[in-house]
Amino acid sequence: MPLIGICGGTASGKSTLAKQIKSYFSKIGVVCIVSDSYYKDHSLLNFKERSKINFDHPDSIDFELLVKNLKKLKNNQKIKEPVYSYKTHKRLKKTKIVLPKKIIIVEGLHVYCNDDLIKLFDYKFFLDLDSKTRLKRRTKRDTKERNRSIEEIKKRYFDMVEPMYEKFIEPSKKHSDLIMNANSINFKKIIEKIDEIL
Repeated sequence: MPLIGICGGTASGKSTLAKQIKSYFSKIGVVCIVSDSYYKDHSLLNFKERSKINFDHPDSIDFELLVKNLKKLKNNQKIKEPVYSYKTHKRLKKTKIVLPKKIIIVEGLHVYCNDDLIKLFDYKFFLDLDSKTRLKRRTKRDTKERNRSIEEIKKRYFDMVEPMYEKFIEPSKKHSDLIMNANSINFKKIIEKIDEIL
């Protein structure tokens, strides 16, 4: 049961690639885990306080629970995955039952920032994309899907997102097995690599 990692900066295409892989291998079964679901629980704080949290720092992720759940999936056990709301910046009370599949994909900003998690991966992809394009994509997504103002998006991007990318995410690509330009992804090569593991 191979565990595949997909990492990259914000809006670099991680979720899109994960969905493409899931679609291609749909007959044998793929489960996609998004590391954002494992943001630590800050539901006791009010919205204003939660809005100030630096979610782009690796410390924002509950790696202990993520690693525990991935080990369960690899051992063919179902898990209860947290459900996180981007609009309210908090983990919801409900959970999502996730069943084990032939291929497990974990995608997110911080997936190569934790040693215990890195050890679990059978293959690790990294999507490289320039800052200007990532900001443009993030602005389009967050105004449409997360009800954010352009001013708020840009402030968070330059105050938190990009500094954390430069400090943690970009350096973490050294742990990847294959680094790709996100503007020209070779999907055939990705499939070949996964086929080799299978």
